[in-house]
Amino acid sequence: MRSKFYKFFSPKTAAIPENISLQDMETLLLKAEVAKIPTWHHCIDLGCGVITPGGGKTSSPETELKIGLPESLAGMTVLDVGAWDGFYSFAAERRGAKRVLATDSFVWRSPDIGKAGFELARTVLESQVEDMEIDVLELSPEKVGVFDVVLLLGVLYHMRHPLLALDRVFSVTGKLLILETHVDMLDCSRPAAAFYCGAELNNDPTNWFGPNPLAVKGMLESSGFRDIKLVNTAQVSGTCARMVFHAWR
Repeated sequence: MRSKFYKFFSPKTAAIPENISLQDMETLLLKAEVAKIPTWHHCIDLGCGVITPGGGKTSSPETELKIGLPESLAGMTVLDVGAWDGFYSFAAERRGAKRVLATDSFVWRSPDIGKAGFELARTVLESQVEDMEIDVLELSPEKVGVFDVVLLLGVLYHMRHPLLALDRVFSVTGKLLILETHVDMLDCSRPAAAFYCGAELNNDPTNWFGPNPLAVKGMLESSGFRDIKLVNTAQVSGTCARMVFHAWR
């Protein structure tokens, strides 16, 4: 049987040693393709013992459990906003979703990062995940449809217009939004948000706001979500943390 990894073989691929097993050859070819991509964000298990070297550490099933991704998504549709390399898109598909749409714009259009990681992973995993390059603020039922479950992971604090972004996300959410975000001002007893006018958060000028949990809840409610629950808190440092919220329509 012809290995699916033979599609990666080219004259530019490193020389293959003689008397090598098919499994070892597959591993070598796949590692060579992974190494061609300069920046990986997600750690995705591609099989053959190859896991992509992501900086944003992800693993299955631990990471899915942390965000509260339902164990079974059978018959459901899932939208992954800001998918990057697609770890959560592929996880949703693996959990039985009948349709998964991965969207991104900032990362996929970046000349320094791009979409190659997502496309390689989709090919190797023989995934049916769909993709669309579209900004969060461009989301609408007319453009992408309405999905049972929407994932907005590590995106909100990058939004210069976070309330407008949540309005757009609400418009395409049929049932459940899973939101993971950086939060700040944990010592404030009323809804509030830190504004990062430079690169003071992680030396990244694309970070704009750090709302506290009360502000996240209020922002979600103002967009139309209800029954909002805090399901996970991690990486607590001073007045900052990472939190996961579930919100229903």
